[in-house]
Amino acid sequence: MAREYSPLSVTALKDGARLSQPVQGPAEHLDMEAPALRIMTDLTVVPAATIEPGHGIEEANEAMIRRGIRLLFVLNTDQRLVGLLTATDILGEKPLRLAVERGVPRRELVVSDIMTAAEHLEAIDYKTIASAKVGHVVATLKALGRQHALVVENAAGVDFVRGILSATQVARSLGITLQPGAVLRSFAEIEAALR
Repeated sequence: MAREYSPLSVTALKDGARLSQPVQGPAEHLDMEAPALRIMTDLTVVPAATIEPGHGIEEANEAMIRRGIRLLFVLNTDQRLVGLLTATDILGEKPLRLAVERGVPRRELVVSDIMTAAEHLEAIDYKTIASAKVGHVVATLKALGRQHALVVENAAGVDFVRGILSATQVARSLGITLQPGAVLRSFAEIEAALR
């Protein structure tokens, strides 16, 4: 005999309801010898923040502020990665310089105008990160002169961006507060705090 189920009680959705978003827990305090995977934002767990190349840079900036992030993955209509856009790209001198060169207002620039195109991005293989330490990540980001590094994993002959490493996450995990600013200054702050 089939079991009978009674309907669940329902209520009206309150005005102003918001969507829940996955969040990583508070950063744990690690040291340079901790496994690098502990500081990687794993995109199989945390959804990537994305934007399309034709969106305005002010819209992109607002999206970053709303999400409390400093990087957006730029995807085309086929959901393929075409670039990265960072807060530094938006807030730095690049948009102003480009607007002057083109003779257009800054607000007319779009993401594809200032993003770093995918062909100019470096990535670290997931297998490499799986056996690396936090210290390796710090050294790599410093050597690249970047705030972020992508982690890729190959499945069935296709590279997937599996995660992202960021100087901010590294510092937070090491219990260091970074001042906003240049990449090399951030790494100097990390090294000074660890002495």
